[in-house]
Amino acid sequence: MRIVRDYEFVENQDRGATVAIGNFDGVHQGHQSVIELARKAAPGAPLGVMTFEPHPREYFAPDAPPFRLMRPDTRAHRLEKLGVERLYELNFNTALSSLTPEEFARDVIAKGLGLAHVVVGADFCFGKGRAGDAGDLKRFGEQYGFGVTIAPLMEYSEHAVSSTAIRNALSEGRPADAKEMLGHWHRIEGVVIGGEQRGRELGFPTANMSIEGLHQPRFGVYAVLVDVLDGPHTGSYLGAASVGVRPMFDGEVPNIETFLFDFSGDLYGATLSVALVAFLRPELKFDGLEALIEQMDADCSTAREILVAL
Repeated sequence: MRIVRDYEFVENQDRGATVAIGNFDGVHQGHQSVIELARKAAPGAPLGVMTFEPHPREYFAPDAPPFRLMRPDTRAHRLEKLGVERLYELNFNTALSSLTPEEFARDVIAKGLGLAHVVVGADFCFGKGRAGDAGDLKRFGEQYGFGVTIAPLMEYSEHAVSSTAIRNALSEGRPADAKEMLGHWHRIEGVVIGGEQRGRELGFPTANMSIEGLHQPRFGVYAVLVDVLDGPHTGSYLGAASVGVRPMFDGEVPNIETFLFDFSGDLYGATLSVALVAFLRPELKFDGLEALIEQMDADCSTAREILVAL
């Protein structure tokens, strides 16, 4: 997959694509349906996705709590798995955010990227102040020579599938509901970093990863599926993970600590993809380490039963 970040400097091979436009946070079922429409809109043309980095919400409210379901590299990996050939990950800055809807259609879509066809959701808004909607885009497409398809919103349990609904499910400890909307397990990806090795001392060595910048799921213990993406231990494993601040040890910075079943080895520096499958219990503070270890044994037994039954 080729990645293009500047619409003013585009190679000929990256023009003429049919493109789904949006933020694609989570790459959920609704996003996938838009991508599928783009795939069918112009057979033979490169299949592309246009998105923005940083996320416009981050750009306009940098001090707001983290909300992203995916980091950019995780999103790119997911899009590539769906067959996306061109990722137009445009730099969202003052210049781009100041374009009127017509300027965006003319200068970015038509002249800059030379797109043949674009697909957007029915709730799509664009241009300065989000002044343009899907109908405006269709009108500009007729004017500037690119096709436009408007995708209907997808529903789940009588509600629209959206990144917001998925965040709510994760915040409430409902990863299975999030999966139904995503079309895949919600995953936290990152590099294993050094910790305080308390898990090793307790007999449960964990792989520690930062969740900085990501939406925080409900704090607690989860049954998880783990993919080690690189290094000598590349492969898939079952496990249990704790997401939160470690109240037994007066932690402050949230992270995810994952214990891989039936595993022995060093994972420092490796990239892990941890899928949240089932919420087991909230974070607790125990009356001593013996009680904690007993609960961790029980958590792992429960997690193994759930994962083996998948």
